[in-house]
Amino acid sequence: MSLTDEELERLADVVRLQPTKNSELGERWGLESGSDVHSYLENHLSDHYYRDDDSLIRATSEAAELTGVDPGVEDDGEEGGVPDRIRVPELHSQVFAVLAGPDERSESVVSVLGKLRERFDVDPDVGDVRRALQSLRRKNVVEVEYRTVPTFRLAVGRDAVDVEVSE
Repeated sequence: MSLTDEELERLADVVRLQPTKNSELGERWGLESGSDVHSYLENHLSDHYYRDDDSLIRATSEAAELTGVDPGVEDDGEEGGVPDRIRVPELHSQVFAVLAGPDERSESVVSVLGKLRERFDVDPDVGDVRRALQSLRRKNVVEVEYRTVPTFRLAVGRDAVDVEVSE
């Protein structure tokens, strides 16, 4: 089944905005009600989205590949540019908050873990912190510098990106 240009664009919205709600998509698409959004999704994009345990709308991994859009990243369309907004899990948001800034010396995963423990009183697994850093790197808001071990710092100022915690 091949998608029309409109369906592809709306599917890209689902990928960008996920996790999202009917109301958010309805506002974006100019639809009157949540039931209109639900009908559109079921009639046009049923193979490309699902609802999670909290009934939030998410795109399938195939949808992200089909659209070429990074999940949870809203940007101005500039290839390789800094996104305007990212939607990330809480740990990723916390990593973004404590990570060395763009003009500071990059730091190791263990250093970031120590800052997370100190500032947020959390104790995530070091692998989860590494995955959060790599996810933020793929979103173009963190850069890696290879020294003895990979080290990280923000690629942009904290105020350049609106970070939303996904549910």
